[in-house]
Amino acid sequence: MTHDMLHRYLFDDADVRGEVVQLQDSYQQVLSAHDYPLAVQHLLGELMAATSLLTATIKFTGDISVQLQGDGPVPLAVINGNNKQVMRGVSRWDGDIADDASLQQMLGKGYMVITLTPDEGERYQGIVSLEHPNLAACLEEYFNQSEQLPTQIQLFANGKQAAGMLLQVLPSKSAKNEDYEHLSTLTATIKAEELFTLEAEQVLHRLYHQEQVRLFDPVDVTFKCSCSRERSAAAIRTIPQAEVEQILAEEGKIEMGCEYCSVMYTFDGIDIASIYAVSPSNDTPQ
Repeated sequence: MTHDMLHRYLFDDADVRGEVVQLQDSYQQVLSAHDYPLAVQHLLGELMAATSLLTATIKFTGDISVQLQGDGPVPLAVINGNNKQVMRGVSRWDGDIADDASLQQMLGKGYMVITLTPDEGERYQGIVSLEHPNLAACLEEYFNQSEQLPTQIQLFANGKQAAGMLLQVLPSKSAKNEDYEHLSTLTATIKAEELFTLEAEQVLHRLYHQEQVRLFDPVDVTFKCSCSRERSAAAIRTIPQAEVEQILAEEGKIEMGCEYCSVMYTFDGIDIASIYAVSPSNDTPQ
């Protein structure tokens, strides 16, 4: 079947929209940077599917970050992306985590921060607590608070594949409650195995075979890290030169690794001298 695609769809006879996303290669590239415990793999998969679904509901050009923070053994999990469905992500953890650990067992007392940074216009940030039993329910609460739109979200991940569905009343539309409730009941019957093994068209036919559904062209979801040697050099330049030279004298080199993709950038004495010889005012913005 086809993976790493987001499909949008509408119902001709109801003011309700939907999305389905199915991930494999892009999800595996996010996981490949670290040897994550299984429960964290699942969490990152759900978070990646959620970020894709969320991005598709917002008409903007720019970046999005969906970040989970808490005081538990997983203090951070984040997926960064943009309106073109280009994603990257990382998580931090400490100690052993059970394969079936719940959201609260991993994050402890925490919250979700959704940040939208449009290319033009003001930055927006929404925060919701992680008091609900799973990530999908927390996102539904976010929509209830920020958009006040009835929304249902289904999220699944197994360490190999991740998938999700979103059903939502259209903004500025007077959708009938019974229409949304009916479609919501149908959507809630979706199984993880169906999203992992069936094409999107087959999924929609199984769920809504008695409805008039309009399916739009899919959008590719891809992994891409924005790290570079130039960005690493710019980060080094923010550190006092004396401190960097002391590390260089002790270690013989400066190494900077990217948390998102595990690429390691190495700088020797000549590189460091060149970095501090360049005036920040002459830097090319990254």
